[in-house]
Amino acid sequence: MGSAFGLILMIFSWVLFTFPGSDAQDGVKSAHVLDLIIRDHTFKALDKNFKTAIPQSVDLPSNLSGIGVDAVRFRCGSLRRYGAHLKEFHLGTGVTVHPCIERVMLIRQNMGYNWSSIYYANYDLSGYQLVSPIVGLLAYNADEDANSSNPFQLGIVAGEKPMTIDFTNATRMNQEGGIKPLCASFEGDGRMTLAKAPNPSRPLVCVAKRHGHFGLVVEYSPPDQFRNKPLSRWKVAVGSTIGAALGAFLLGLLLVAMLVRVKKRSRMVEMERRAYEEEALQVSMVGHVRAPTALGTRTTPIIEHEYMPHHHPR
Repeated sequence: MGSAFGLILMIFSWVLFTFPGSDAQDGVKSAHVLDLIIRDHTFKALDKNFKTAIPQSVDLPSNLSGIGVDAVRFRCGSLRRYGAHLKEFHLGTGVTVHPCIERVMLIRQNMGYNWSSIYYANYDLSGYQLVSPIVGLLAYNADEDANSSNPFQLGIVAGEKPMTIDFTNATRMNQEGGIKPLCASFEGDGRMTLAKAPNPSRPLVCVAKRHGHFGLVVEYSPPDQFRNKPLSRWKVAVGSTIGAALGAFLLGLLLVAMLVRVKKRSRMVEMERRAYEEEALQVSMVGHVRAPTALGTRTTPIIEHEYMPHHHPR
């Protein structure tokens, strides 16, 4: 049952990621460029004086539909002392942001199933299939005297306890299906690292030590019960019989074609022979029979008894 569910899940995920519903991705091919576009729209959409530690949802333009973005601003010291919770991400106490002077802006991204397909072009996912949207957590400077038109990225490093990413509400994958996905971390240098969920009872919860983009993947190969399955004897017998019958039928057609061709060629040879003979001899009908006749001669022969001697005058 679990294997059948896994096969259905992989087909469903392939359809979701292979046939995206938005054409906007045609203009954005880089995951890093997409991060910068989301950053710029987030800083423009939010009021510079919005309250600290209160998450705000960000409305993106229509050409970025399908992406969910939330942002929250913290004082660096408060974030380290109390940690934070932002949708799928939970940051425990002791988390540090560097370099951070006073305030930091955390931006959480949920790429959705459509925009997550960009990661197939930016990372080597051969042999694996995404079964969740890509989610990301990035940090930027949010000091009041900072240039909001060009905020720079900061690094997030977890404390003693790693930060967790809970995909329970972000994926359509059923935990009771028997399939254990792998946690995928998409690094900034183009590498993808895989790891098992640390808690077997919570296979949809991943952990990380730093900021980045994350997702769930499963192996793309079909289950073992669908590979190398031996055929039953009656199937082999039926297949052999059908193959032999088809081969005999095709061989018969080939022989008939050869006979027709030989007969046609013999006919042509006979017609050519007759035409040649008719050129040499004139053929006439004698009764109901065709008979050759010789051509007429140029001089008429003189019969001897018809010869009359000449009389000389006396």
